[in-house]
Amino acid sequence: MSTGDNGSHLSMCLDAGDRVRRAGHAGPPDTGWQLVLDALRAAGATAGRAAAQWWAQETLGGRAVGGVRPAALQILDALDDGDPAVLDGLPTADPYFLGDDQARYAEAAPPGGPAWQELTAHRVDEARWAWCGGFDDAVTDEVARQCRIVLHPTGDDRDLSHLHPDRVRPGGPGVFAGDWAWTPNADGEMRVPVGFAGTLVDNWNGWAVFTCTRQVAEAIVADQQAARGRYRKHLAAHGVAGVQQDRMVDESMARMRFDGDVIDVDETRVHGDPDAVDRITAGADGRYTVMGRSWTWIAVHPYDCDRITGDIPDPVEQPPTPAA
Repeated sequence: MSTGDNGSHLSMCLDAGDRVRRAGHAGPPDTGWQLVLDALRAAGATAGRAAAQWWAQETLGGRAVGGVRPAALQILDALDDGDPAVLDGLPTADPYFLGDDQARYAEAAPPGGPAWQELTAHRVDEARWAWCGGFDDAVTDEVARQCRIVLHPTGDDRDLSHLHPDRVRPGGPGVFAGDWAWTPNADGEMRVPVGFAGTLVDNWNGWAVFTCTRQVAEAIVADQQAARGRYRKHLAAHGVAGVQQDRMVDESMARMRFDGDVIDVDETRVHGDPDAVDRITAGADGRYTVMGRSWTWIAVHPYDCDRITGDIPDPVEQPPTPAA
């Protein structure tokens, strides 16, 4: 028996196996209305991306004041941490402001959708939240993308958070440099002039041991030779020349060169040991471990590098967690 609003009572006789089901709460979802919501979300996302790009011009682009790299890094960290001190400064859509609802609906609703006048109050709210949700999601995505472009050594907008030093694990990709590599740039920021892409294979006394391609190994050798050249110029500027200059350079840094497919490393004067000569060959996979367990390599963030040698690796697919 059910009771109507007018106080009347209707009785119902059920046969065996019959069940009473509330009307209006069953059946397939309204796909037509979902298409309307999808269109509104997409329109909000378009507006959100545009708003984020204008915002980035003031903060990270041509109209920004001061260094933009620290600001970009701070914003990315804030997006990861949900820091309201930064996030509250981003463009946002107010889902409680009703004034733009009808105009947004008229502009974004697909053909065949219900007329604005036909919408219930609930559907008006759904439409507004779809547009505003699309706007806000697109803002955070586009702001993060703009920050990555500023920070990336090659202007790429890929997310490189998987290469953060804290996330590099044995068997996984990373970007590496010597702990001695940090150098102040013209703005006084400590930077790594070149990072080397590789795969972490071990940790030796707290230092990274990694393998790399022939291309990267050649770049490491070239970087060592360039460092020796810079030190030689420094000595020459201070009046040190000839045999004394050669000796001081050799005592400071190893001699390195490729001999065919083998890296010759001469550290006899660095260590004062005539046997301190190493020949580094590629492994069965063709990859080199350049001065692993000898030099103090560290994993560095790609965003701290002015350039990176080698292909920047994508995230490693993790196997699914077994069900309990």
